[in-house]
Amino acid sequence: DSAPAIRRQNLKPTVKMRKIIQRLGIVILSLSAFLTIGYLTPRKWGNYSQADCTISLYISNQGIHTEIIVPVKNEYFDWNQYLPLTEIGRDATSDYKYLSFGWGDRAFMLETSTSAIINPVTAFKALFLPTPSTVHVQSYRVFPQNIETKCVKISGENYLKMVNVIKNSFLLDAAGNKIKISYGYDNSDSFYEAKGSYSILRTCNDWTAEALQKADVNTPLWSTLSSAIMFHLNSGCECQK
Repeated sequence: DSAPAIRRQNLKPTVKMRKIIQRLGIVILSLSAFLTIGYLTPRKWGNYSQADCTISLYISNQGIHTEIIVPVKNEYFDWNQYLPLTEIGRDATSDYKYLSFGWGDRAFMLETSTSAIINPVTAFKALFLPTPSTVHVQSYRVFPQNIETKCVKISGENYLKMVNVIKNSFLLDAAGNKIKISYGYDNSDSFYEAKGSYSILRTCNDWTAEALQKADVNTPLWSTLSSAIMFHLNSGCECQK
C-alpha cells in the first residue's frame, strides 16, 4: 500500500512543474503575438500625403539602432547655428553637408561602435535598468553609402517639428550650452549628454519613432526594433530615385 502512495507523491511535483511550464508557455506565446501585432501594425492606415513635400529626410538602419540624417542647412533650419560644425569632430572642419542624430543608452553607445562588439553586461543593463542616455551626432561631407538608409519627403513645417524633438533631446548646462561627453568612433562625431533615461520601455528606436511622428511620418505601434521603423517608414511622399 505504501508503494502507490510514494509514487503519487513523486508525481505531484511533476504535475505542478508541467502546469507551470504550460502557463509560462501561454504567457510567452501571448507576448510574442502582442509584439508581432505591434510590429506589423502602422499608426496610420490608408492613403495619405503631406501637403508640401519639400524636405528629404533619411533614416539609417545600423542593425539594432536607427538614426535620423538631415541636411546641415536648408531654407528652414541651419544646424551650424545650433551645433557649430567645427565642434562636432576631432578634425574641426566646417564643410559637412549632412548630420546624423541618434539617442540611446550612454554606456552602450560609447562602448559599441558595431554590433560585433556588444558587451552583454552593458546590453543587459541597458535593457532592464533605467540608464543615462546620450545623443550621438555624426557628420558627413557626402551622403553615406556604406549603411542602409531610407528616404521620405516631408513639409517644412513638419521638419521644424522634428528638429525641435532633436534639439530638446540635448541636456544643457546652467549657461544653456550642450554638454559634450566625448568624441565618437572616428574624427567626425561626438556624444552629448541627453535628457531622459534609456530602458526597454523607451529605446533608441522609440526615440526615432517619436521624432518621426512629430514630422507626420508613419511608424509602427511597437517601435523597439530598427527593422520595424524601416518597414513602416512612409510620409505619403516618395523621394526621387
